[in-house]
Amino acid sequence: MAIDVRDAPVRMVREADGLAIDLAPLQGLWTREQYLKLTDHTRYLVEFTNGTIEMLPMPTQHHQLILAYLYRTFWSFIQITGGIVLFAALRVQVRYDKFREPDLLLLLDANDPRSQNRYWLGADLVVEVVSEDNPARDTVEKVADYAEARIPEYWIVNPLDETITVLTLDGEAYATHGVFQRGKTATSKLLDGFAIEVSAVFDAQ
Repeated sequence: MAIDVRDAPVRMVREADGLAIDLAPLQGLWTREQYLKLTDHTRYLVEFTNGTIEMLPMPTQHHQLILAYLYRTFWSFIQITGGIVLFAALRVQVRYDKFREPDLLLLLDANDPRSQNRYWLGADLVVEVVSEDNPARDTVEKVADYAEARIPEYWIVNPLDETITVLTLDGEAYATHGVFQRGKTATSKLLDGFAIEVSAVFDAQ
């Protein structure tokens, strides 16, 4: 989900020191370093593609409850095997001039060199919780982005139809490992033995 700052009635990112930046005239002109510097100093979730930035709206309570449940479940599994799982906001580089901020991102090895303090250079698994503002962002656009980033597994958790879609990288594109509905158990191809009850995810409190 994203606010197109070219059309938004309020076009300002306000920093802690009171500085206000009008985003609209700068669209298409942002550099990679400007984007990184901006997101180093703001609480907003902001993504970057080819000189254009997108501001993501504040997550809802339902979104955060789902995300918290997913984080706890993935963490309980991965910490035993020496991996690491973190949650937004943390940038992941798709390519030199493109950054996303997945809801969850995971590496099988906590010492993987892609794990950088400022942003990650990739991931083994990412999760997005779909928002009703722009479902295609997570179900279409980010499918292409995370495949381009060579991320082996992508989970699309969709509260709109209460499904979890697990995609696995097959060559340069994703193949569907499974589409799991209420009453079913979602599984991972990457994480052997990992499973999560779909109903429990969407009923998280």
